[in-house]
Amino acid sequence: MSAIELKKLLIHRIAEIDDISFLKALKTILDSKTDSKILSLTSEQRSEINESMKEVEQGLFIDQVELDKEYDKWLSAR
Repeated sequence: MSAIELKKLLIHRIAEIDDISFLKALKTILDSKTDSKILSLTSEQRSEINESMKEVEQGLFIDQVELDKEYDKWLSAR
């Protein structure tokens, strides 16, 4: 059975269901599959990302290797 055939069969079968609890459960399953592809950000989150991108462009960051060295230095001083 192809994906198109399976979709048509499922649409037909779902159309015949009157059990609201069952339909809500199906909706939850479908929502979990489709929502995972879209990431919605608040305006504050977008602003933070833009600010961080500007800082990176200005060189205001430390790369992971340097951070690891700083961390190891800090641990050995304790």
